[in-house]
Amino acid sequence: MERFLLHSLKNHTMPNYKLTYFNMRGRAEIIRYIFAYLDIKYEDHRIEPADWPEIKSNLAGKTELEQCQVDAIVDTLDDFMSRFPWAEKQQDVKDKMFNELLTHDAPILLQDLDTYLGGKEWFVGNSVTWADFYWDICSTTLLVFKPDLLDTHPRLVTLQNKVQAIPAITDWIQRRPQTKL
Repeated sequence: MERFLLHSLKNHTMPNYKLTYFNMRGRAEIIRYIFAYLDIKYEDHRIEPADWPEIKSNLAGKTELEQCQVDAIVDTLDDFMSRFPWAEKQQDVKDKMFNELLTHDAPILLQDLDTYLGGKEWFVGNSVTWADFYWDICSTTLLVFKPDLLDTHPRLVTLQNKVQAIPAITDWIQRRPQTKL
C-alpha cells in the first residue's frame, strides 16, 4: 500500500501556482513564506501599483465606494457564517447552536440584506460582484440546514438564481464534486 501511495504521489501532476501581488513584501509575503517552507514551486508575479487599475477585476466593484460596499457585504456574511460551530463534536450542542442562529439571528440578517438589495439587480452597482457570489455560496449552505430559510425573501432567491444562471457558474456547479456542504 505504501509503495502504491508513493508511486501515485510521485506521478501525480502538481498544480501550477501563480501569486500576483505588488512589487513588495506586503500581505503576500506570508504566502511566499508558506510556499518556501513547504517547498512549493510557484510563479512570483509582481505588478506595479500604476498597473493595478487595468488588472483589477470589476468583481470587486467599479469605484472605491462600490469596493467598500462589496467588502461590507462580504464581511457581514463572513461574520455571520463564522458564528456557526462547524467543528463542534457534541451533536446536541451543535444542533442547538445551529437552530438558534438559523431561527433567531438569520432572519434579522436576511431582512437587512433584502432591504439593502431592494429593487436592484445586484447587491452593488449595475453588475455582478463577488459579494453576489458569496451570497449564493453562503445561502446555499444555510439552505441545507433550513430549507425554508428564504421563503419570505423572494428578492434574495432571485439574486441567488441570477448568480447560478451565469454560464461559467452554471458550468462549475455542474462539474464540481457533489458534497453536502
